[in-house]
Amino acid sequence: MNNRDVFQGAEQAWVVSVNMGYGHQRTAFPLRDLTFRQEILNANDYQGISNRDKKIWSGIRSSYEAISNFYRVPFLGKPIFNLFDKFQEIISFYPKKDLSRPSFQLKQTARIIRSGLGKDLIEKLKKENEKLGRDLPFVATFFTPAFMAEEFNYPGPIFCVVCDADVSRAWAPLFPKNSKIRYFAPTERVVERLKLYGVNPNNIIFSGYPLPLENIGENSSILKEDLKYRIFNLDPKRKYFTKYRNLIEDNLDGLPDNPSHPLTIMFSIGGAGAQKEIGLNILQNLAGKIASRQIKIILSVGIRKKVKKYFEREINHKFSSLASNDYLEILYKENIFEYFKEFNKKLRETDVLWTKPSELSFYSALGVPIIISPTIGSQEEFNKRWLLKSGFGLAQENPKHTDQWLFDWLDEGYLAEAAMEGFVEGERRGVLKITESLISNEEYIKK
Repeated sequence: MNNRDVFQGAEQAWVVSVNMGYGHQRTAFPLRDLTFRQEILNANDYQGISNRDKKIWSGIRSSYEAISNFYRVPFLGKPIFNLFDKFQEIISFYPKKDLSRPSFQLKQTARIIRSGLGKDLIEKLKKENEKLGRDLPFVATFFTPAFMAEEFNYPGPIFCVVCDADVSRAWAPLFPKNSKIRYFAPTERVVERLKLYGVNPNNIIFSGYPLPLENIGENSSILKEDLKYRIFNLDPKRKYFTKYRNLIEDNLDGLPDNPSHPLTIMFSIGGAGAQKEIGLNILQNLAGKIASRQIKIILSVGIRKKVKKYFEREINHKFSSLASNDYLEILYKENIFEYFKEFNKKLRETDVLWTKPSELSFYSALGVPIIISPTIGSQEEFNKRWLLKSGFGLAQENPKHTDQWLFDWLDEGYLAEAAMEGFVEGERRGVLKITESLISNEEYIKK
């Protein structure tokens, strides 16, 4: 399926993200063919950004990365991080009650915006709209740009794409009942949560998370073909297949006779470079199996050259025999969107995604089971709960003993079960539903 075909009839849009971590940009990437001039804008780093805005955003980003990395500092790291996380925590869903009172984090965000943050960007987009003779939809993958658009009277429709399984009060506007921002919610829980925050139910659309179309295909044809081989690798003793043969045959037309690729695990490291030590533990424990070509490991380090060099140095120093082994690969690109493109490509031949429960949790709907590494922050804790309750992932055991528990899980068919559960129950029509909503919105405006 050509990505462009999906967007036929849809108005082009300003798709606006922020380059703090990978989550918000990864969320925007599948919407790239919807963007005006094939360009995803970063509210904190666009051509012509004012010096004042650049300085404010730089401070926010530096604080974000410092806190994420400080989490690993012995003794003091976790307590200080937990104190910081307290300001952005997600309150317990039960008992259900009115949660519309603004949080400290939201008040701070509103204060900074009212001081002028983002006005430069919104005014630039208004001028571009005037040249075009129409007001393009404004689609943000982070709440701050959406709030900026509303504060500075962006004339077109404003949308916000949520990229977690649950959200804090900071995602809803200061005065939600009077806001025109419309939300694309990835889960039913986010729909209900936004209602408790006071958002008008008419402004909430359950879309699912926008997953890459190149990994799905028309009528899920690409996904189904990839999943056949994935299940083949994840169920070596055919325990899962024996129990659920009808389910597999109904959805996948059976399994192949031979694998298309070796058993492959991708360990994904977050944008701040946290948890790279877990990746090293995996290598130390599975070095023998990598050398004997029993398993392939992909270390996905994103655009962090420092993290790439860390692994290259450690591999050359401790596992020199693996340095040229094609069963060990480091996935790195200098450009963030080239990285996402390559990540999606490699994911097609990945059997297990090992990651902290970030926005990648939603990739379980591609039939990829998630091994969940320790959470960093309140949002990831809720993502983890969602993965476990849904049956799409399993919490990691001690990485130093991966060769024991991982192969036990494979022999029992646990990971095959998680893969099929994600495929059958997961929502993967996010891009299509977002596009349909934008088309519907245009028709409504024309009336």
